[in-house]
Order: sequence, then structure tokens, then C-alpha cells
Amino acid sequence: MMPRPEGRSWHAGIPTWVLGAIPLLLAAVLAGALLWSGGPGLDRNGIPVEDVAVERTVLRPGVIEVHVRNDGPDEVTVAQVVVNDAYLPGAEPLPLRLGRLEGGRITVPYAWIEGEAYEVGLLTSTGGVVAAPIEVAAETPSASASFLGLMGLVGIYVGVIPVSIGMLWLPFARRARSGVIRFLLALTVGLLAFLAADAAVEGVEVAGTGSQAFGGPTLVLVGAVTAYIALTGVDAWLRGRRRTAEGYRMSLLIATGIGLHNLGEGLAIGSAYAIGELALGTFLVIGFALHNTTEGLAIIAPVAREPASWTRLAGLGLLAGVPAILGTWIGGVAFSAPLAAFLLGFGVGAIVQVCVQLLPGLRDGAAGSRALSPLSAGGILTGLALMYATGLVVG
Repeated sequence: MMPRPEGRSWHAGIPTWVLGAIPLLLAAVLAGALLWSGGPGLDRNGIPVEDVAVERTVLRPGVIEVHVRNDGPDEVTVAQVVVNDAYLPGAEPLPLRLGRLEGGRITVPYAWIEGEAYEVGLLTSTGGVVAAPIEVAAETPSASASFLGLMGLVGIYVGVIPVSIGMLWLPFARRARSGVIRFLLALTVGLLAFLAADAAVEGVEVAGTGSQAFGGPTLVLVGAVTAYIALTGVDAWLRGRRRTAEGYRMSLLIATGIGLHNLGEGLAIGSAYAIGELALGTFLVIGFALHNTTEGLAIIAPVAREPASWTRLAGLGLLAGVPAILGTWIGGVAFSAPLAAFLLGFGVGAIVQVCVQLLPGLRDGAAGSRALSPLSAGGILTGLALMYATGLVVG
């Protein structure tokens, strides 16, 4: 065949941005046409699919509030409320109609008793039952100054103070030999790896308790990828600044990853306390403090051989510890399972990014070697064991 002679293309005079917008416009027109016409030929047979998620249960004196969201594709109508097999006609608003992804709140007048367990059920118009059990009845705290102060104090106890104590190992690290420093860096990788695994497991568990319409456990992965990419960009920016020392750059990234993990930890503490499942006893706070003190060691290990001002060190400690305070506030007042899953995943991604950067420096000193030295391997295993042991105290 003879080659087709080249001529002026039909889109030569059209701006580039218009060419890029044409497919998007056509897709929008198609979606609008389907919605306007009701999707002819796409009607589904059978009974409606009902999938209602209980997002939160709030207890006030004489009142139970159940916050729900429609996770299914069809409209759902909540017709009745049952508490311990007894129908409660005074619940409002009933019937409650929820479209796809629509949320609602049902207020149930009920003289609940503190410390008791209750089986709350929401009956739909098709006869389905949505369970909203209350394992331990306790008044949900409001966002008062006293409650925020209590949660802030807990965040300081389990976040700021332990991390600061752990950073006091800096004088010891500066006098230690190079082999000890390499062991401490390997120990840091073990500590961070445990934190990442712990946050990933907790994130998947939390995601499974709330609405699945926003992604469920997938939010953990989305948060991890987002944090990994974001922290990689921050690292590239820090590398471009000649005034930023290598050790301080690594300590800054480690403190950021630990801070994001402590944010998720604070969320868990605040939400558990708000629903009465957590007693803030001295033993529990001591357990969290011991568990988090090792995080301070992870922060100071990279700067053991570099000068660092007390101002910078204090900033690193606050960066790692203060998010625990913010987490307790969010968890105690406005806990959301999808948000918690995303934030826990965000911490996982940040920690993994830091571990990826630390690992090359722990390989055997031989040229081209890809294996860890026995000292580095021992440090990683020690870090894992240390975090596991202190985690048993918290558990």
C-alpha cells in the first residue's frame, strides 16, 4: 500500500486543554443521560440490598444516640428500634430513610445504667436487623475544657514525656564506638518495623468496624501509599538543602513517622476512653510510657555523630510526641473509623519510607554486598523483641 499523504489534522487548530477535556465532557454527558433517563434496561430484580453501618453510639443521660450510614446501593428505611428485645416507640426520627452513602442519627429515649451491656437493634422496613451492641454503658464525654485537658494530659504522658526521656540516650550514643552506633541504627529499624506492622494490623481492624462505603481496609493502603510518596518528596527537598545535615535529615524523617504513629495511637486511646472501654489507670499509662520511650532512642541514633542544638532536638521530640495529644482529642470527641484507618495507614507509609532509607547503611561493609552484617541483623531483631516486650505491658 502506498503511504497516506500527510495532511492537516482535524484538531490542529484546537487548544490542547480542549482536546484533553473532550473525553471528560463526553463521560459526564453519558452519566447525566443515564441518571436522567433512569438507566433504561438496568433495573435490578429482587429485594433491595440493605447494608447499614453503625458509625458511632453516643450515650447521654436517659438517651442513646445511634449514628448510622447506608453503605448499600439501595435506599434503606429504619422502621423500629429494639433494646434488649423490647420495642421502643419513642425513638426519633422514625421511619428514617437513608439514600446511598447518606448518614443519619436516631435518638432513643432509654434509662440506661452505667456499666451495663445492652443489645440495640435497628429494624429495617424489610425485616432486617442492624446490630448496635453496647458492651459497657458509659456517658459519652463532650468536648468540654476538662475533657480536652484530661486527654491532653494523657497524650503528654504517653507521647511527649516518653519520647523526650528516650532522647536522653544521646550523650551515651555520642561516646559509644562506631560499632555501637551501627547497632543502634539497626535497632531503630527493628523498632520502626514493629510500629509499622502494629499500625497496619490495628488499621485493618479499625476499618472493619465502621462504614465500608469509603474503602474499608483499603484506606489503610491508600494512607500508606500517600504518606510514602509525600515523605519521599519531603526527603528530596531536604536533600536539596545543603545546610541540612544527613543525620538530622534522617532524624527528622524518623520523628515524622513516629509522630504519625502516635497520632493513630492517640486516636485509639481517646475513642476507647470515650465509650467506656478504657480505664486510664496508672499501670496502663506506665505501660504506654515504657513502650514509647524506645522511640526517643530511634530519633537520636542518626545524629549521634553530628552536632545538634537543643532547640532542634526539642523540636524533634515535640514532632514525635505532640500528635498523641491531637489523636486523643479526635478519638474522644469525633472518632471516625474511616479517618482512623487512613491515619494509621499514613503512619505505616511514613515509617516504611524511613526504613527503606536506613536499610542500605546496615548492609555488610564489603563492596557490593547486599547482606546485613551479623551486628545489624542482631540490632534489628533486638529492636523487634524490645517493642514486643514493652507492647505486652500495654496489652
